[in-house]
Amino acid sequence: MTARDLAALPKAHLHIHLEGAMRPATLEELAAAAGMPKPEVRGYGSFTAFVGMYRAACQAIRTADDLQRLVGEVVEDAALAGAQWIEPAMSPPIHTARLGSEEEIVDIVLDALARAGARYRIGAGLIVGADRMADPAAAVKQARLAVARRDRGVVGFGLANDEVGFPPEPFAEAFAVAREGGLLSVPHAGELEGPASIIGALDALGADRIQHGVRAVEDPELVKRLADTGVCLDVCPTSNVMLSVFPSLEAHSLPALLDAGVRCSINGDDPLLFGPGLLEEYELCRTTFGFDDERLAFLARCSVEASGAPADLKQRASAAIATWLGE
Repeated sequence: MTARDLAALPKAHLHIHLEGAMRPATLEELAAAAGMPKPEVRGYGSFTAFVGMYRAACQAIRTADDLQRLVGEVVEDAALAGAQWIEPAMSPPIHTARLGSEEEIVDIVLDALARAGARYRIGAGLIVGADRMADPAAAVKQARLAVARRDRGVVGFGLANDEVGFPPEPFAEAFAVAREGGLLSVPHAGELEGPASIIGALDALGADRIQHGVRAVEDPELVKRLADTGVCLDVCPTSNVMLSVFPSLEAHSLPALLDAGVRCSINGDDPLLFGPGLLEEYELCRTTFGFDDERLAFLARCSVEASGAPADLKQRASAAIATWLGE
């Protein structure tokens, strides 16, 4: 049987960093306008080098118009990939030196998300991300900022940057504020550190989803816990290989996690830096892992159901996935 068109498979994009989803041509134009050399976005061999290049790309965003352009293009790219919902993540402090207060930056992004979502006819929500290498007190303030804008489109609160030496537990207060305010808890864990990081995210942060989580396979009891509780792992296969979490796509843990009953979504993480976008990651799952249409539809269903999208959008998207499968 001919494989179905993956661009037509309704899906949600749940693990995508806003600045890391910039189009290469946009980076080149913004860098030129800012009078800075275009940052190199290939050739890093460590997470530290990756973060340095990510921050260099952020420096090309100099004005509110630049940020609005970025948001619009990221939403358009998601729509072209077949997404019916996108949740880009951003850490506001990375832009305060150029664009104003954290509140002003989040407002710019939320306004742009609403306009782009209406234009491209998909839903969009924002994840405000704290920096795990920064003072946990700053994360508490960011959580309050995020909660205050829940009704304007903030749907989740995250935790990113280098896991090594920066466990999740010190951020329990910030995530309690976010959860009590009605936001999803979506921290990074289980990428650069192993199962203990995931367990900490579950126990201390009340994680609804784990961004990455792929090293859960190192602990069979943790895998069973994830399967039993239905916590979704927002997996980014190419990113994991390029940052040496796995030596190759063929060695990735995603098939084993799915076989064990763990719910997972497929995502691009930082297409500017790693290459593949949302659709290309689905295509890689088909060609590298041999996933059939039923398994790919399951991944899409997980992405929709675990998202912060409104209930009516989830219902429509789930029905459209069933139609795609011919059910």
